[in-house]
Amino acid sequence: MVSRVIPVEPFDLVIFGGTGDLARRKILPGLFRRFCAGQMPGDATVIGAARSDMDADGYRAFVAEAVQEFGGEEKASTDKLQAFLACMAYVSIDARGEKGWLELVELIQPGRVHAFYFSVAPSLFGDLAERLNQHGLTNDASRIVVEKPFGRDLASAKELNRDLAAYFDESQIYRIDHYLGKETVQNLMAVRFGNMLFEPLWNSQYVDHIQVTVAETVGVGGRGEYYDKSGAMRDMVQNHLMQLLCLIAMEPPSKFDPDAVRDEKLKVIRALDSVEPHHIVRGQYEAGAEGPGFREEVGDPRTRTESYIAMKVGVSNWRWAGTPFYLRTGKRLKARCSEIVVVFKELNHSIFGEQEDHRNVLSIRLQPNEGMTLGVTIKEPGPGGMRLIDVPLDMSFADALGADGADQTDAYERLIMDVIRGNQTLFMRGDEVEAAWAWTDPIIDGWETRGEVPKVYDSGSEGPVDAVQLLARDTRVWRKVAS
Repeated sequence: MVSRVIPVEPFDLVIFGGTGDLARRKILPGLFRRFCAGQMPGDATVIGAARSDMDADGYRAFVAEAVQEFGGEEKASTDKLQAFLACMAYVSIDARGEKGWLELVELIQPGRVHAFYFSVAPSLFGDLAERLNQHGLTNDASRIVVEKPFGRDLASAKELNRDLAAYFDESQIYRIDHYLGKETVQNLMAVRFGNMLFEPLWNSQYVDHIQVTVAETVGVGGRGEYYDKSGAMRDMVQNHLMQLLCLIAMEPPSKFDPDAVRDEKLKVIRALDSVEPHHIVRGQYEAGAEGPGFREEVGDPRTRTESYIAMKVGVSNWRWAGTPFYLRTGKRLKARCSEIVVVFKELNHSIFGEQEDHRNVLSIRLQPNEGMTLGVTIKEPGPGGMRLIDVPLDMSFADALGADGADQTDAYERLIMDVIRGNQTLFMRGDEVEAAWAWTDPIIDGWETRGEVPKVYDSGSEGPVDAVQLLARDTRVWRKVAS
């Protein structure tokens, strides 16, 4: 199977924070891979903009090192790398002053898409938008990309939306969540809306419950100061897990159109029930062979910030009323695993008599080993009666799609190309972000008011014991955290 690559039109992309970690690890290597694939044209311009004093040659050396470290197999091509580096430019700039802005304006070419990637702290979003406007760079061809966290609560999210809306139309603002760029996440929509097999069963009549797990083996590491102010709820649930929940629970849009898709996602968020305190489990990992404990890494022995959270969530609409969604995410867990599990109900009546419970389970693996598994019940081979066993119908992208499945496009590659094309389907809209915070804030306020202390859990485990009880009270069990 050969994937079809459609080149984009020539563009100017300005990366504010162009020497930062995100640019080095994801944005620049991703652009290089799109360049090698023939999707990024050779006359496009990528302009790094940061406070660091360096010239264009210095920036090209920085880009070359990033590509060599994170560029994948394509980095072996010296000719392609040199051609890619020829697209690079650099401006030393002050987001809140005048330094570098005139030089930036001179580098921007008329008659093409102008994309501005805000790979900086959210506190600079408003300043950058204002400076772009002052220097005449907020025209119809302009687009801005903003990274999470988009606020830390509803009030700050509204303020950021107002700051950007003062200079840019909503159609020009791309709030990026890299989870939506993952191949398997998009395949969730294809499975639901492209197959007669699943959509008729995708409701509370047939689905017993749904589990969404995003587990990490690493701790907070060098992000301790940031993480202590955010925690798993703000860092993961309010955005990544919320987006996965929306794609699972949304109604079919009238068409695969950015606003049609985002309208349906917004309806899901607005239908979320408030979460009861006994339906929440928060935890902090302890020191172990993998490294120091959470409190040591954030530098606060009395911190009440969570590195793990599990929740039982309800969606009050006709499709999902009565079907619980169990969400969990945490650091320093047993394995790295992102998975959506749809557990269907038992048969109303079994013609095979008393046998152990058999259910159909659809598992959608986001990472690693991206793919899907559908568990079906069959007869156990051999004589001796009708004994039932469960077997998987397994599809991994690497096996099913050959080279294209093994070497999938990185989420950032896809999303940046969508920005250039002007496709907002996989980006969050302003009202969607605010609705997510409106649901999240009371949950956080609740445990802070109650003074709750997170439960400790062993590094390398599956999380706090209380999380097991969260499902056990409903006579259900979590799927094992496995890579």
